[in-house]
Amino acid sequence: MVSHSMVHIYELSVPILMTVWLVEFSTTSAVLGTAAAIGYGLFGVGALPGGLLVDRFGSRRLIVACLVGMSASFIVLSLAPGVVGITVALALWGLAASVYHPAGLTLISNGVQDRGQAFAYHGMAGNAGIAGGPLVTALLLLTFEWRLVAAILAVPAAITAVIGLTVSFDPTAAVGVDDGDQNQRSPASLAAFGSETRRLFTIGFLLVFCIVSFNGLYYRGVLTFLPELLGDFLTAAVGDLQLGLFDPDSPVAAEFDLSRYLYAGLLTVGIGGQYLGGRLTDRIEPDRGLTIMLGVLTTIAIVFVPLVETGLAGLLVGSFVLGVALFAIQPLSQATIAKYSLPESRGLSFGYTYLAIFGIGALGAAITGTVLTYSSVSVMFLVLASFSVIGVSLGITLLRRQ
Repeated sequence: MVSHSMVHIYELSVPILMTVWLVEFSTTSAVLGTAAAIGYGLFGVGALPGGLLVDRFGSRRLIVACLVGMSASFIVLSLAPGVVGITVALALWGLAASVYHPAGLTLISNGVQDRGQAFAYHGMAGNAGIAGGPLVTALLLLTFEWRLVAAILAVPAAITAVIGLTVSFDPTAAVGVDDGDQNQRSPASLAAFGSETRRLFTIGFLLVFCIVSFNGLYYRGVLTFLPELLGDFLTAAVGDLQLGLFDPDSPVAAEFDLSRYLYAGLLTVGIGGQYLGGRLTDRIEPDRGLTIMLGVLTTIAIVFVPLVETGLAGLLVGSFVLGVALFAIQPLSQATIAKYSLPESRGLSFGYTYLAIFGIGALGAAITGTVLTYSSVSVMFLVLASFSVIGVSLGITLLRRQ
């Protein structure tokens, strides 16, 4: 749980730090968006080989290596002399973090008897990291320079790695509890891997893979630059609150940015979105729910800018609805993947899922950064809407095939 939380704390601290890098290095959103896309892309691409490494070396070793690698990458980030150094550090983080999800999910599957509860707590920990990463980073930036903040963030992962090496547990305690797990097989060679992949990629699964890819583009595209955009929206709605809350000459006034806390709040309500999505999977077919939720995200992307331009109330409502919908879709997408995959290839199917959502989806950061640099915020949200529209079209095709 702690490791899962740490992965997402680092992942979502980057958009907050980008608000500082844009000013300090006098660069563009396109350049920083590309830098972030490299790290986030490796985060997704590495999940598939990460699953194979877990089978070879075990979950404990891979999770500890993940934690050590993430800690080291943020030390490198704290020493980065410029954008190139930041890109290298984010790439190192992406490589290290990519092995976590296959390793963590395997550990729970093989080591915990009450798996339902374990996956629930595991998901809650991840959501806490998603919300806590921006909040903790923003609070630290009130007092410390960003390089020191990056170094401070490196410490918890290092401590968790030490605990992971010393704590006693049986990583295979539940292997014999559910015979279904024993029917799942892991490819032992490249030829077997190719064979399992061909069996997995039916037309239905291919459609689902494409749907979650476009969902990933939307997710990464909207979250990467949202702190910066929320800052502009807040200034337009209520003016510069720093002048009213703090002494203009104080260091706190220089670092205080209310948009960072609004961003953290948006991610916090996403925990409720996860619960909503989970309940929906019990009431309707997940592929139908996934298609409907993509339609909701399309509507949000189209009306978001006009809504927030109406004032503070519109900004708060738009942020709340976006936070709920953006995370409500995740349980629906995972349930849809399970529905259209083979039981004996379920692990491989989720490896491809993370490749799609985090790997292909990482291009969303580069795309939205480029659009923001050369066009406008309104156009950026229309680009996001196009991602979800394609997802809806593919979802309708999937439902008609069924």
